[in-house]
Amino acid sequence: MVKRSILTKREHEIFTLLVKNKSTKEIADKLMISEKTVRNHISNAMQKLEVKGRAGAVVELLKLGEITL
Repeated sequence: MVKRSILTKREHEIFTLLVKNKSTKEIADKLMISEKTVRNHISNAMQKLEVKGRAGAVVELLKLGEITL
């Protein structure tokens, strides 16, 4: 059985870059999307995880094994 991720592929890409200390602008440039789109993906992930703030989302994703440091 394949483990289903909480995050979309794009959200996962963004949080992987966030834990590498990349800024919103750096993430947007790397993924060739707007900074607003990056913020929207982060916001959507935070809603799914029921957390406030990026740090809370990162902590939850690490606990769930969705991302690694």
